Order: sequence, then C-alpha cells, then structure tokens
Amino acid sequence: MTMTAAVEATLPEAAFEGRHLIDGIWKGSQDGETFDRTSPSHGILVSRSARAGQAETEAAIGAARRAFDDGRWSRVSGKQRAMLLLNVADLIEGNVERMALLETLESGKPISQARGEIAGAADLWRYAASLARTMHGESHNSLGEDMLAMVLKEPIGVVSIITPWNFPFWILSQKLPFALAAGCTCVIKPSEMTPSTTVILGELLLEAGLPAGVVNIVLGFGQPVGALMAEHPDVDMVSFTGSTAVGKAIAAAASATLKKVALELGGKNPQVVFPDADLESAADAITFGVYFNAGECCNSGSRIIVHEDIAEMLVEKVVALSKKVAFGDPLNPETQIGAIISQAHQEKIAGYVKDALAAGARVELGGAPVSHPGLPGRFFAPTVVTGVTADMAIAREEVFGPVLSVLTFSTLEDAIALTNDAAYGLSAGVWSENVHTCLAFARRAEAGTVWTNTWMDGFPEVTFGGYKQSGQGRENGRYGLEEFLEIKSVVMRVGRTRANWVRT
Repeated sequence: MTMTAAVEATLPEAAFEGRHLIDGIWKGSQDGETFDRTSPSHGILVSRSARAGQAETEAAIGAARRAFDDGRWSRVSGKQRAMLLLNVADLIEGNVERMALLETLESGKPISQARGEIAGAADLWRYAASLARTMHGESHNSLGEDMLAMVLKEPIGVVSIITPWNFPFWILSQKLPFALAAGCTCVIKPSEMTPSTTVILGELLLEAGLPAGVVNIVLGFGQPVGALMAEHPDVDMVSFTGSTAVGKAIAAAASATLKKVALELGGKNPQVVFPDADLESAADAITFGVYFNAGECCNSGSRIIVHEDIAEMLVEKVVALSKKVAFGDPLNPETQIGAIISQAHQEKIAGYVKDALAAGARVELGGAPVSHPGLPGRFFAPTVVTGVTADMAIAREEVFGPVLSVLTFSTLEDAIALTNDAAYGLSAGVWSENVHTCLAFARRAEAGTVWTNTWMDGFPEVTFGGYKQSGQGRENGRYGLEEFLEIKSVVMRVGRTRANWVRT
C-alpha cells in the first residue's frame, strides 16, 4: 500500500501544542523548554510539548495533595463521581477521530486500531463509574452484643500514574477512571513519545466538570519528572506500565517512603498448541497475537510452543497468513501493521533476530527492517523464527516487535515447563479441543491471564496483571478499583461494658 492523496490529506496542518495541566490551569514550563515528537511513519512534526522539570512536577503533586486533603473529590458521593466518569466517556466518544489521528502519528500504529482503542476505552470509564456507586466495605455483627466492627474502604490518596508509548490512551484508561472512582487525586506523566492524547483527555476532564487539582498532567521525561513522581513523600501510590527494568527502578525509588506501587510490566507470552487443536483458528490467533501493534505489546504472543507432530504444518500456516497481513501506511484504514516507534528500538529488534541466527535458529519469513514506498519512516518485516531453543535470548527476553519464536514440545509436562521457564508471567494461551488439557494447563501456567482457544480477548470486568517479573497489582475489574483503596477497621463498643484494666 502506498500513501494515497486521501490519506495524505488527513495529515495535520500544524503540530499539536501540549502544555501541563496543573491545578486546573494549562501552563508552559517556567524555563520555556519544549520537546518535539516526529512521526515514526511519516517523518513529520506531530507535536511540540512543554518540558517539565522539578518545579512543574512539584507544583502538580502539591495541587493533587491539596485537592485530596480538602475533600473536593475524595469526600463526594459515589454517585457524583460516577456521573462525571460517565460524562467523560461520552466526551471520549465524541473525540475519537481527533485523538486517533494524533495517536497514530505519534506511535506509528494503524489508525483503525487507534480508533478502536480510543472508542473502546470509553467502556472502561463507564465500568469504573459503576464501581464508584457500588464500592462497599464489611460489617461484623457477631462479636458480641456489646461490640460492632466495620471495615471501611477509603481512597489511598495522591496517585502518580506513569504510562507508556505503545497504548497511551488505553492504558491510561485502565488506571485513571478506577483511581477517580475510588476518590483519589492524580498526577499523570505520559510517555514523551506519545503525550498528546493524554493532554486532550485533560481537556475533556475539565469540560466534564472535574474540580481543579484532581487530575494534573506533566509532560516530560523520566528524569526528573518520573523519578520525582515515584519518590515524592506527598505521593501515596505509583501506578506504572512499561518495561520491567524501569518498573524495578520505580519500586526502588518508591521504597524510601514505603508507598504502594502497582506495576504492569513485560511479558514473554506463549501460545501452546496441542495436536488436537483447531489449527486454522490457532494459526490466525498466533498471527494476530504477534503482529498486533507491530508486536509492541506487553501481551504479544511472541513465542509459540507447538507439539512436535504438528510444528511444521502450523508454521506453514502461520507463514502463509503472515504474508497476507496488510502492512504499510498507518493512516490507511486497511493497514494492520504500522511503523516501529523509534530507530533505536528497530535496531534492538533486528539484534534479537541476528543473535538467534548466530545461535542456530532459522528465519522462515522476514527478519529485517524494510522500507515502505512513499514513506520515510521505520518499518520491520513480519518475522517467523524457527529452530529456537529455550536458552536463546529471543525465546526468553521481550523483543517487543513483530517477531515470532517457535519452540516445540512432546508432552504436557514439557509444554508447562517451557511455559513457566521465563522470568515473566503476564499471559499464556492453550489450544486444544480437550477441556481437560486446557484446564490442566490453565491451572499450572504461571501467568496472570490464560486464554483457551483464543487470544487477547479482554473486558473491563475481567482483571489483568502478571506473575513474577511481569509486575504486581491488578488493573480492570473490581480488583482494579481495590488497588486504589486503603482498608480501615473501625471497632466500636456499644454501651459502658468495657472492664477497667487498672485495679482500684
């Protein structure tokens, strides 16, 4: 596919101007510094954003602290919070096209995918609104006739939210509405590579009537912004999605004040295929799982573990489907695989493939960066690598690109051992027509989500998170709300029934 005149006409005439939202006011940086984001697919300037330093970050944290402590949000009714979240959901749906264009140009993802993610995120806000009205604690009425106890759930306080570049709006919507439903106030730092849809969400929050200071946005880099958001004593919790290495650094920074840390990190997610599986459906799901978002996805099905009796047949099917995937200009609605986020990341992906070849693996398809006619951006060919062994880096580390590693097994025990032989445990899949095989695998796989005969289906009601170095804490579902709550026990004595301790 080449860039048509119709597609070219959708490019914005000027760069988006991003500013910080602090205490309800849009502000530039004190020193006037900015940073630019150039499209990884089209090579044009997409956005120019104010670059925060220590002063802006501390001001945002201070605004969130005041807003929480004075109760302008934390002490209003669940009904009031729910109504605002519902208003935001409606506003999101009214701004899908505007946000999808910016997210596509900043990230390189296909515009049809960006539209789906942003429109779908509205449902996360609506589900969080339902939780705001149904949040409750417990009572203990069986402690004796003179005792009554309650367990209350209260908002944890000021939350720092730090989001990545691969799903900037979707991941923010897995965090922010749940924090707001709980009654928290927030400071948000989006990735410096994809800041613009977060800024637009700030506009929508103000339009919906959110009180000043409840949500603050600072634009900038990990140093000093992200580091200060993690370590600041006025922050009660950090919610971060990104790489495992950065997650460990955030946990270390937060440890000085023992604040709560919720981390959604990397994954090396397997799809395990047994001989009795529906191979047509499995092959399609594998193709989707590894190429969705150009593989730049923590849930990427980046390795398949396939029974040796069907391995050759399944690989042939996946390679054939891979050749049919629409690859090219992210602004073309037919495109399924777009551009790679940065030159450094493209080189990292290529390095994993090169090292695997040197270790004895084989490339069945792709394996290198490619150019796309009419575009100056960075693209990587859909890639299938076979002959992979469990000790290779490509089988153990997160490539974060459109690269599929193929391993084989002979028994259920082998498959489970290979599945769990990883530092990560975000998700896993199993393909078999035998429900006993699926259940046995699901119970023993060390992963936060196990899909059976499908891949990457998700719902706001179903919680998400990982085992091991894939993170800690959960998002979505009722557990996603619980992350932002503190537990308080209240014990009451009824009547003057307490016996004196001091003898008289």
